[in-house]
Amino acid sequence: MTLPEAANRAELLQGTLDMLILRTLLFGPAHGHQIAKHIQRTTDDVLQVEHGSLYPALHRMERKRWIVSKWEKSKVGAVIGLCGAFAAGQLMSGLLFGVSPVDPATFIGGAAGLLLVAAMASAIPGIRAMRIQLVAALVHE
Repeated sequence: MTLPEAANRAELLQGTLDMLILRTLLFGPAHGHQIAKHIQRTTDDVLQVEHGSLYPALHRMERKRWIVSKWEKSKVGAVIGLCGAFAAGQLMSGLLFGVSPVDPATFIGGAAGLLLVAAMASAIPGIRAMRIQLVAALVHE
C-alpha cells in the first residue's frame, strides 16, 4: 500500500468513526463510555470502539467545533466520598485511643506512610518494565 493510499484509508476510518459518534449524539449528550457502548450495542457487537480511538476522535471533533464538551461534577460521587470519609473517621477514632486529631506526629507519620506507598506503587511497575527486553517483545508481537 502506498503512502497516499494509507492516508486515504486513515481518513475513511476517521470519517466513519466520526459519523458513528455523531449518530450516537443525536439522542442527546453522552460521555465517552456511553458512546462506545451505544456503538457496540447498535452494531450487534460487530464494532467495538476502543478508548484509544474514541477519545482522540472526540477531541478532533471538538477542535473542528462539531461537538461541544463540558465537565460536570458528580453529586453521587461527592456524597459517596463524604459518607466514606465519615465512616472511616468514625472507625479510626475508635482505634486511636489517646491520639489528638491535630497531633503533629500523627500527621507526619501518616504523610510519610502515604508517600512511601505512592513511591512503591510507581516504582514497582517501572522496575518490572525495565526488565522487559523491548526488541524481543516487539518481535513476539
